[in-house]
Amino acid sequence: MSDTAIEADGLGKRFGRRGTWALRDCAFRLPTGRVCAVVGPNGAGKSTLLALTAGLLRPTEGEIQVLGVRPAEARVRVGYVAQDKPLYPRLTVAETLCMGADLNPGHWDAPLAGRIVAGGDLDPGARVRSLSGGQRTRVALALALGKRPELLLLDEPMADLDPLARHELMGVLMGVAAEHGTTIAMSSHVVAELEESCDHLLLLGSGRVRLCGDIDDLRAAHRRVTGPADAALAPHTVVESRTTGRRVTALLRPQGPLPESWETETPRLEDLILAHLRNPEAPALTATTFEERAA
Repeated sequence: MSDTAIEADGLGKRFGRRGTWALRDCAFRLPTGRVCAVVGPNGAGKSTLLALTAGLLRPTEGEIQVLGVRPAEARVRVGYVAQDKPLYPRLTVAETLCMGADLNPGHWDAPLAGRIVAGGDLDPGARVRSLSGGQRTRVALALALGKRPELLLLDEPMADLDPLARHELMGVLMGVAAEHGTTIAMSSHVVAELEESCDHLLLLGSGRVRLCGDIDDLRAAHRRVTGPADAALAPHTVVESRTTGRRVTALLRPQGPLPESWETETPRLEDLILAHLRNPEAPALTATTFEERAA
């Protein structure tokens, strides 16, 4: 058993020989047993990364390993829910779950899959094509979780659910992760939701890794500071700064003690993400960077 769920080294994906790069030179490691938020603006490469991890795409350059092996070899141990949640429209809900049981003999959790579907008051005899977007999401999640995967990949899974359903299904996901040690990598634009449920962050921007690591470690590595307008921010690593009147406010990574006259606080996850996305030239921070700083 590997202690690493996903590991990428120099990973890149380009569509077409002369097309643009969806991902480029990505290197990161996601330990097992984590709930990882995969965050970034549209076009950052989130869906491409999850599809590469699921073995549905091949890298143009670099390598990616999933649970210690190539993605194709790990497929039986991985659950994946894509953005469009592809299901067979002519099958009923009950037939879809039966298909899941047939495709995953020996490790299909029928009670769990049935409980997820029942939570949405779905008619087992209803055909998939008649379901709403939120109802199809429930069926897709039931298929993925019923498989009892070691790694669960979710691409914007809650986008078409109402707030109550989102809260309920997030509770189901967190319960499964806690009970079975399932590693979850989940992309979403709702940062507040991720901050409550995730303990690891992978931030992508323009196809590259901007931040990667334990959320508490990433927040602790930064400080939001306020001081006089002429404050010397060097030698600290400045992610962004703004001067208003006689005061300067900055998000930075301290490279030594901060002046006692400055007001300092640990940034919220949302502040951290937005600052790095607004300033793509700021140095990236990953687990490798933490190791180098510790050394």
